[in-house]
Amino acid sequence: MTDKMSHRGPDAEGFYINNNLGLGHRRLSIIDISESANQPFFLEDKQVLVFNGAIYNYIELKEELEKNGYSFKTASDTEVLLASYDYWGEDCVKKFNGMWAFAIFDIKNNKLFCSRDRFGIKPFYYYTDETKFVFASEIKPILEIEKIEEVNIQVLLQYLTVNKSEQCDETFFTGIIKLPGAHNLVYCLTSNKFKIYRYYNVEFKKEINNLTLNESINIFEKEFEKSIKLRLRSDVKMGTALSGGLDSAYVASIINKAMNASQKKLDLVAITVGAIDKEIDESELSDITTHSLGIKHDIVVPETDEFKDTFEEVILKHEEPFGGISIYMQKFLMKEANKLGVKVLLDGQGADEILLGYNKYVIAYLKNQNIFRKLRLLSKIKNHYSISVLKFFQLYLFFSSFYVRKIWMRKNGSFLKTKYAKDFEFNIAFKKSYGDIFSLQKDEILRDQLPELLKWEDKNSMSYSIESRLPFLDYNLVEVCLSINNEYKIKNGWSKYILRKNLEKYLPNKITYNKKKIGFDAPVDHWWPRSEKILETINNSKIIQEISKKKFTFIADRELEWRLYNIAVWEKLYNMKLRN
Repeated sequence: MTDKMSHRGPDAEGFYINNNLGLGHRRLSIIDISESANQPFFLEDKQVLVFNGAIYNYIELKEELEKNGYSFKTASDTEVLLASYDYWGEDCVKKFNGMWAFAIFDIKNNKLFCSRDRFGIKPFYYYTDETKFVFASEIKPILEIEKIEEVNIQVLLQYLTVNKSEQCDETFFTGIIKLPGAHNLVYCLTSNKFKIYRYYNVEFKKEINNLTLNESINIFEKEFEKSIKLRLRSDVKMGTALSGGLDSAYVASIINKAMNASQKKLDLVAITVGAIDKEIDESELSDITTHSLGIKHDIVVPETDEFKDTFEEVILKHEEPFGGISIYMQKFLMKEANKLGVKVLLDGQGADEILLGYNKYVIAYLKNQNIFRKLRLLSKIKNHYSISVLKFFQLYLFFSSFYVRKIWMRKNGSFLKTKYAKDFEFNIAFKKSYGDIFSLQKDEILRDQLPELLKWEDKNSMSYSIESRLPFLDYNLVEVCLSINNEYKIKNGWSKYILRKNLEKYLPNKITYNKKKIGFDAPVDHWWPRSEKILETINNSKIIQEISKKKFTFIADRELEWRLYNIAVWEKLYNMKLRN
């Protein structure tokens, strides 16, 4: 099992066996890279820990624990995590600021305490039946124990019709489940039963909602700087992912500020993936950022052959079908970071979800405005969101009506045989309201949008032995941003207004008030041009033959074409089948 995910931890390997319990670990050494911090990690004869992730506030927790009689033999966050459990019990997770998936064998109570971080940045998969409970950071290790080849048909249908490849707890493999973010799992080794419970929810803070614009700008900056400083704690080389957009530019700016204020100089490099298609190439804008900040810049431009050479490798590593070939852009970034010796990479993931950065959030914002404000904002839509007023009205109708969305979904699934079109269950996520922005953002972060992006980020980064850290997803910052008055997130037609106002201090307007949103778009026409071979691969898929009422001769929607093709290749790589 551990051999199947050696890429996640190339630095050390360890095992612990006790009767019918086995724990294995692969280590990526980031904090305290000495052998004394290797895992499984023991606290005397009381507990044993296997842990993937980082507890960023481990220094503060260590000081608190030392005041309560604990002493430490390492400088690692691993030891602090285990001591925290010993002192605070299952409530220890509420003290952590970080990302994690871990399991602690509590010897005295003969139980396994497992947990996943608040937003599910780190993965935790498991399979259980009447004879076993198997868990891992990826699906492949579980397949070593339980050879599952049956497709979860509901997950597959949602992926095909609405491009949703991530569910709260289910996977594309029937019977392989995910522990959701913000949940603990406690397995009793005496009764062989387990329970799962939520330990965290995003809180709305009224006092923050009542702040003025300037106070909101200041509190956002203060919380973000705290988040960056915590995520710069590392004993290895660090980098930052840099696009031409706002989010990564702000991450780079605040890292630079923190470095200049600190005595500790970091060997930091900003990494950009350029594109052979100049329409979507962001390297020129990212160059402006690095020149303005005076930091090292590395640009990699993957060619078509590189995409072809790693095509199946990426599908195998991601384990489940995914949304589009932009995944490969992020993969090339991680590959370049690895080549440069970077082991920790800071990324701008999560900013759009907490600051209303997507078009659909503007719809929700507009729904809460009176007619005069609606008209004023509409006049600025074309300039600030790169969409026409007509397109905006189409989006408004789509996100305002569940029935419109349902018609769209049915249209997307029109190629399905009646049996599958009829059986398709519309997930409650598609019925969500766009009227309450706080609830919408919370759903997007905990359930609908972000978990999918985090899954891809983890698979891409860990496949190159890189720890990806996400400062926009510090839970304190998330709660602040979701509580800030929405008038300050979208103002005068500008998205992410409070971020832009802070970014003004560091970068020119060409970056700060850039209106174009690209975001890892891949040069599809260069890398993956239309071909008969694509259609042949799709039509030869036994899964697609079973669910589709027709053979495909031309697919106008290239995103749907990708999803069908992805399924066909994934089916072959994992020998997947539909239930007879």
